[in-house]
Order: sequence, then C-alpha cells, then structure tokens
Amino acid sequence: MKFRWILLLLSAASASGCGTINTTFRDDAVASNKLARWHSRCDSVPRIYSGTVFDYCTLDAEQRRSTGFDGYPAPALIVLDMGFSAVTDTVLLPYSIYLQNKHGDIKKARFE
Repeated sequence: MKFRWILLLLSAASASGCGTINTTFRDDAVASNKLARWHSRCDSVPRIYSGTVFDYCTLDAEQRRSTGFDGYPAPALIVLDMGFSAVTDTVLLPYSIYLQNKHGDIKKARFE
C-alpha cells in the first residue's frame, strides 16, 4: 500500500517540475541551449531555485506564436510549471546549494 503512494508521489514530482528537472537532473547544456533557442533575456540561471528561475526566464523571452506542442511552451503552461517547480526546488534546496557551490550558475549558450 505504501509503495503505491510513494510511486505515485515520485511520478507526480517528476512530471510536474519540468523546469527543475531541466536544470537540476539533466546536463547543463539542455537548459543552456533552451534559453538561447528561446531568446531569453537571462544570461544565466542560479542553481538555487533553478527550476523557478528557469521558468521565469522562459517567460521573459521573445514573444512566440505557440500552443505549447512544438517544443516552445505556452505561457499558461510555464506559469503552472513555475508553481510546481517552486515546491520541488524547496524540497531540493540542500542539494541545489551544494550544486551552486560546486558548479556555479548555468550560463546561457551563445549561438554565433
């Protein structure tokens, strides 16, 4: 019985925190390239509350004509994910502090 709840909780957390997953558990190049591809005005993302900041930087990018199904998330989905990422970032705060001290900020890629 408890195993089902734990599995459900882990599934919900992994599905909900896309910003956090992109910045904490994937290679830095993933988040870096997304910021550059979406023409975000943010030059870097700190690792502490990185998912929430990543979502903000995604919102603070050039306007896109998108419904969210072509790899460019719609603003409503970003705002929804920002809330879930804030919760997930809070849970992962000790780990993200460690990553910040070890690796520093995630820098936006420069496509020339």
